[in-house]
Amino acid sequence: MKRPFSVTIFLITFLLAPSAAFSEEEADRYWPQWRGPRGTGVAPLAKPPLFWREDDNVRWKVELPGRGHSTPVVWDNHLFVTAAVPIGEQLAPKYSGAPGAHDNLPVTQRHEFIVMAINRRDGTTRWQRAVREALPHEGAHHSASLASASPVTDGKYVFAFFGSYGIYCFDFDGELVWKEDFGRMNTKHGHGEGSSPVLFDDTLVVNWDHEGQSFVVAIDKQSGKERWRKARNELTSWATPLVVIDGDKPQVIVPGTTRVRAYDLDNGDVIWKCGGLTANIVATPVAGNGVVYVGSSYGDRAVMAIQFAGAKGDITGSPRVVWNRFRGAPYVPSPLLYGKSLYFLSHYQGILTRVEASTGEDRPGAMRLKGIRDVYGSPVGADDRVYVAGRDGTTVVVQHGDLERILATNKLDDHFNATPVPVGSELILRGEQHLYCIAED
Repeated sequence: MKRPFSVTIFLITFLLAPSAAFSEEEADRYWPQWRGPRGTGVAPLAKPPLFWREDDNVRWKVELPGRGHSTPVVWDNHLFVTAAVPIGEQLAPKYSGAPGAHDNLPVTQRHEFIVMAINRRDGTTRWQRAVREALPHEGAHHSASLASASPVTDGKYVFAFFGSYGIYCFDFDGELVWKEDFGRMNTKHGHGEGSSPVLFDDTLVVNWDHEGQSFVVAIDKQSGKERWRKARNELTSWATPLVVIDGDKPQVIVPGTTRVRAYDLDNGDVIWKCGGLTANIVATPVAGNGVVYVGSSYGDRAVMAIQFAGAKGDITGSPRVVWNRFRGAPYVPSPLLYGKSLYFLSHYQGILTRVEASTGEDRPGAMRLKGIRDVYGSPVGADDRVYVAGRDGTTVVVQHGDLERILATNKLDDHFNATPVPVGSELILRGEQHLYCIAED
């Protein structure tokens, strides 16, 4: 049986052979998960524009309801995005009272959690579904949202995850196939939820790290029923799991404060684990050539390259930690693995570091992205360029290669917290208010 394209070339990061089901040219029409077709942040054949502004190279721009930081996913001409929409009367402000809660938005209204399917050609809405209405039990950091987890699709179904407010499976016609609820998540400082699900073959994996009993759970994509669940000795993290293949064995890598762990996708057994990260894990790993790259930057800084191929047991401090760095590490944005280069942003600031992926050595090192201050979305690679979208509406395009330089600085009338989506000849940008399709017409 052929594996769907989304789980062969999109999610495996050790074996990068094209799927038998699709050619590379056909693959260029897809961005099925928030870190792209190979889980590395790279669109191999996409050629998005270099320059744009509100009145130039904007094919379409549509207003989005509510708020959300989730990155859209694309399957051919189908684009999916989620949001949380405040409804009804405002209530008296309610704060969690937890340490750090002064940074949070108060809960003052009920919210409707929605999934939207949009026509990629013209931006029209194919369908919109409200999946749940609820008064959130906690707010989120003032810079976050209640719809920060990105959906994932396999070309037949789209899976939308709202954390405490459930996970939902729709077909492409907007019919609800199943829904499941894992209960209430209580995040550190009440800062909100954000880990996205990943899909491999018929299995969805969800990371549920919070201030209660944390766990990682694998569920059947056809029915939503649990296949296995493993408790984790972890506090809140926001990182999305990564599926890789070692030999012919898929494993799920989930970073955490105490350990990075790799779970057997079939049964949830821990294959290997490695300490060395810091607290508040947000950045999602990337992997290639049998090495996984992880980073964190809350308090202390840490970036590590771990050889997962053949790893067993506790490998902390072993030679399987190929290299590590203690500066310039990513906090919110995830790293980008582009060819032989690893890119990561310092904390969530506009300082981009490029290193040799195999050694961790500066190639050429850090550069300041003029025009960008804060970044939540992750860098993406396409057409020998790196695209970084800032929270103030500025997107900087950097040349990929030995001569690293800024090629363009583009400004739109919005604020970007989601990751850019390069697909085909387009760049999809999800803002606080609008969804943009950037294309040269």
